Amino acid sequence: MAEIKEPDKKIVMEFKDAGVCFYSSLNIFNRRKIWAFKDLSFKLYEGETLGIIGKNGAGKSTLMKLMAGIINADKGTVVRRVGTVQLLALQVGFLQHLSGRENAILSGILLGMRKKQMVELMDSIIEFSELGVQIDDEVRTYSSGMKARLGFAVACHTDPDVLLIDEVLGVGDSRFKEKSRKVMVERIRSNKTVVLISHNEETIMEFCDRAILLNNGSIEGVGSPEEIIQAYSRI
Repeated sequence: MAEIKEPDKKIVMEFKDAGVCFYSSLNIFNRRKIWAFKDLSFKLYEGETLGIIGKNGAGKSTLMKLMAGIINADKGTVVRRVGTVQLLALQVGFLQHLSGRENAILSGILLGMRKKQMVELMDSIIEFSELGVQIDDEVRTYSSGMKARLGFAVACHTDPDVLLIDEVLGVGDSRFKEKSRKVMVERIRSNKTVVLISHNEETIMEFCDRAILLNNGSIEGVGSPEEIIQAYSRI
């Protein structure tokens, strides 16, 4: 499956032979290089919803951190032609010693909002996240699901140029999941750029314009969601 360029859309991110590695060792004298992925080449277009699917350990979450600018590539190049990028992931994005309220305000400021705007939006953020009085507890006391709900609530009330969603659409009860789904539909209809990691094939099929299949740190295919889901079922 070859990637098909869409010339009528702006390229907001471009990856050329990009790779990220880690080091595993029992002591400082015997370090072993382990590649999370390498030689990844693809483009992200403005206004598209791109799905990323693959088995555990394929490199999906590491790729999301690279796209968000949290980590740097150890090889190849990553070109970003975009302003603000927000990553929603179960274990990423909040300062553990701050409260949920403080983290929400700080996240908004980092995304270009004014502090006054975020303070005015807090009642709505609290209502959406369903955290109630726990909004003023330190985030270190939150479950992964509570963090995900807070992150999603902040994303709904801010306007990042690119929204990266790493397996958070499945958190919460059925009511919260439906609320999250409606937000996703609104973002897609408003021509926002979204990258979505999910193990749920139906989610990829419902929301995504294109999809990428990652396997053992390499791209095995870029194409329509239907093509990629079929290829995923064979690995």
